[in-house]
Amino acid sequence: MTTSTTGLPAPRFDLARQVADAVLFEGYVLYPYRASAAKNRMRWQFGVLVPPAWGPAHGEPSCQRTELVMEPRGGAGVTVELRFLHACRRTVEEARPDGTFAEVPALHLPDRVLVPWDEGSEERVEMTVPVAELEAGEVSLPFTRPAREETEPVAGADGRPAGRLVRRTERLDGVVRLRAEELDLPYRALKLTAVVENTGDWTPPPGGAGREAALARSLVASHLLLGLSAGSFLSMTDPPEWARALVGACTNRHTWPVLAGEDGRADVVLSSPIILEDHPRIAPESAGAMYDATEIDEILALRTAALTDEEKREARGTDARAAAVVDLADTMPPEVLERLHGAVRALREIGGPGAPAAQDAPEPPAEEALFRPETPWWDPEHADPAAPHGDRVLVGGTPVGPGSRVVLRPGLRRTDAQDLFLQGRTALVEAVLHDVDGGVHLAVTVDGDPGADIRRAQGRFLYFQPDELAAVEEA
Repeated sequence: MTTSTTGLPAPRFDLARQVADAVLFEGYVLYPYRASAAKNRMRWQFGVLVPPAWGPAHGEPSCQRTELVMEPRGGAGVTVELRFLHACRRTVEEARPDGTFAEVPALHLPDRVLVPWDEGSEERVEMTVPVAELEAGEVSLPFTRPAREETEPVAGADGRPAGRLVRRTERLDGVVRLRAEELDLPYRALKLTAVVENTGDWTPPPGGAGREAALARSLVASHLLLGLSAGSFLSMTDPPEWARALVGACTNRHTWPVLAGEDGRADVVLSSPIILEDHPRIAPESAGAMYDATEIDEILALRTAALTDEEKREARGTDARAAAVVDLADTMPPEVLERLHGAVRALREIGGPGAPAAQDAPEPPAEEALFRPETPWWDPEHADPAAPHGDRVLVGGTPVGPGSRVVLRPGLRRTDAQDLFLQGRTALVEAVLHDVDGGVHLAVTVDGDPGADIRRAQGRFLYFQPDELAAVEEA
């Protein structure tokens, strides 16, 4: 077994790592990129592995488990790269005339406002193990990140010391465990299991401890890159027919593995806490990382450029990555911003069983069939896009409207991996909506969703077109 905690990354992971970086820093700092913003006070939402003594009482996991099927060839080896963030608590101290320093809530400088903040330093653990060794038994790689404290002097406009930043990190312990077991098939295929675990022995004090104390000792945004030197992994999302039962028997907890790397290859897997589709990609139009969950670069760039000078000063003082976003928005050329407005990747016909032939395509709806609201769609004073219009539409020949029950069948229109979890679920129609192009959309809440009442109160539903639904006959 070859192990490393600081070695150079495997080149074949480069493409997958671009997507992994988006996972690693997803939600790291949210627009408007200031520590004082309400949504930046709840940090580190994804892939957090907390100390085992703290997790059970607070409902957060201490380990991730990845299982998938692989078909190794010859003397293949498995390369694993664990990546995560180690939280670093940064405090701000102001210089006093007597040469001492005192902690302050903010330090105002000409170009930025420094405030306390939890930074995240990227960590990596690597190991390469022959498949034969994994078949013989479990292979473990323990790792430790020691506690440390560092100071960074801060100068004022006159070049004299104005204060300093103090960064403190807590000790972090973990382990990566790998094993492989041969499957009962006429040819060689194995189930690979990879477990990442926080093994820290930190125990909360008798009075308890908050999430911030646990986060300082947690693996944050933890995810794995897996590579097979010879052979291929099977897609967990779309496996071949012979492997569906084997893939369905795999257990993945707090992470989901997808094929990554180059198109047409299946020797690299990204197992992330955010569900992705096979071979995910970063849009080539993206000019830089925005670090915001479900980011839309054009909107974020425009909003960031519109921040006041004082807001930009605080963002720059919040985090170096936030400062880079502000600088990016301020210096983005018009032609680059224009490219963010949208792109057509490909045009293709919808095919598959039951798909209509081109000559059988339905005629556009008659003019009188289109919904025409009294208030123009662009009138912001009266617009209420979530309001039901009270009408009904035909779904498979059955009139469906608010209060109807339907079965969800995203099918060919499936837009993301989340739809896999909705296939075949029943739902309640909350509203029938019509867009400015005459399209019909049904707003629904899924049966059994504990947040359904919140969705109704906020008008935040899931939306489907009529051909993605099947009506449930009333009893």
